[in-house]
Amino acid sequence: MNETLVTIAYLVAAVLFILSLGGLSKQESARRGNALGIAGMILALLVAVLSDDVSRYGWLILAMAPAVVIGAALAARVQMTQMPQLVALLHSFVGAAAVLVGFASFVDPHAGMTTSAELIVHSIEIFIGVGVGAITFTGSIIACLKLHGSMSGNPLILPARHLLNLLVLLVTVGLGIWFVIGHDHLTLGIVLLIIATILTGLFGIHMVMAIGGADMPVVVSMLNSYSGWAAAAAGFMLGNDLLIITGALVGSSGAILSIIMCRGMNRSFISVILGGFGTDSGGGGGGSAATPEGDVTSIEASEAASLMRQAKRIVIVPGYGMAVAQAQHVLAEVVRLLRDDGIEIRFAIHPVAGRLPGHMNVLLAEANVPYDIVMEMDEINDDLPETDLTLVIGANDIVNPSAETDPHSPIAGMPVLQVWKGNKVIMMKRGMATGYAGVGNPLFFNDNTSMLFGDAKDNVDGILAALKN
Repeated sequence: MNETLVTIAYLVAAVLFILSLGGLSKQESARRGNALGIAGMILALLVAVLSDDVSRYGWLILAMAPAVVIGAALAARVQMTQMPQLVALLHSFVGAAAVLVGFASFVDPHAGMTTSAELIVHSIEIFIGVGVGAITFTGSIIACLKLHGSMSGNPLILPARHLLNLLVLLVTVGLGIWFVIGHDHLTLGIVLLIIATILTGLFGIHMVMAIGGADMPVVVSMLNSYSGWAAAAAGFMLGNDLLIITGALVGSSGAILSIIMCRGMNRSFISVILGGFGTDSGGGGGGSAATPEGDVTSIEASEAASLMRQAKRIVIVPGYGMAVAQAQHVLAEVVRLLRDDGIEIRFAIHPVAGRLPGHMNVLLAEANVPYDIVMEMDEINDDLPETDLTLVIGANDIVNPSAETDPHSPIAGMPVLQVWKGNKVIMMKRGMATGYAGVGNPLFFNDNTSMLFGDAKDNVDGILAALKN
């Protein structure tokens, strides 16, 4: 294929990716954004396959066929509740690809790189690409295991961990300098790359292991950014402009999203990387957090339905418990029924609700909940004192008043949905356990709070049945 045509096609694909990101910024245009992204990726793949750089189509088909089958099977079988760990797993593939591309580019550099300066720059690209790729790969694997429940969400805090991380960084930089200086020695270069891959891989494991469960949505966003930079690094190594552009788009958008989410938690990005909630170096103040205690008022689904019938303004706060129970579809039916009776209902979404950025928005969109009643925390918090009834489904940390009242709490300063200011609160939970941050919630014991214990879907089914009767 003509090189000019390749460049034009790559430019069109890049524009489609940019339009895709723009479409994904709003729920109403998300489907169009997905379609544009798919079109851009199909165009990019076709151009790459038809380019002069590809000659052995048999090997290419052999590599792509299993990937297509596995991807289709995952898309068909993975539940919405498993999307966070799937996203983390897909990030790991990008990291692994960057590492493999780095080794391949070193063993078989591009033709045309003849001058010493070109080879030195190429060596720097390879080393950085392999390092970022290894961190992305191992960090994403750990995040996937944590999100899937195969590994504890509690942070692993090693003695002098910051000093250990600094030591790994200095050694890696030293290896990089040695690698660039000795770039013309194949055996030495491969050995140095292997050592650097192991070191940065261990750094990726340690970095994510030290992050607590409450910060996992930020971790997923952060790893998304890393995967973008890994893809951009692969683009530099391969001399592929489209990979560089798309990698930079993903990397920068992931970084911006991480910063926005950290602001939503009143946390700095650095503090998230250095340690999670519930650790000495995590967010919140020092000292001992208060242990909430008191009497709990328990109600049944039929009583909750009666309270909802009597209310004029209802706010629903969804959390990960709703996702696990797959209660969003039945909940959407409850919402439609109540709205038909003239009751005002809105959803309040916290920036870090669930295990993935926008997790709750995706679930509600899947259940065809109208976009105009799904509100962000900043849009609805001021209205909560005027709310007749707030229904919290499977959320905990994001409605915990100790974030504002207890300066010693690990989540002190984290912006939360102030549901306790409303007239009545119904907390739908399986039991009295703490949330993912491991912090007790005094909201359970408030005079205006009633606990509706049990599986979220069973409870919402009970509410729907009572409303219909």
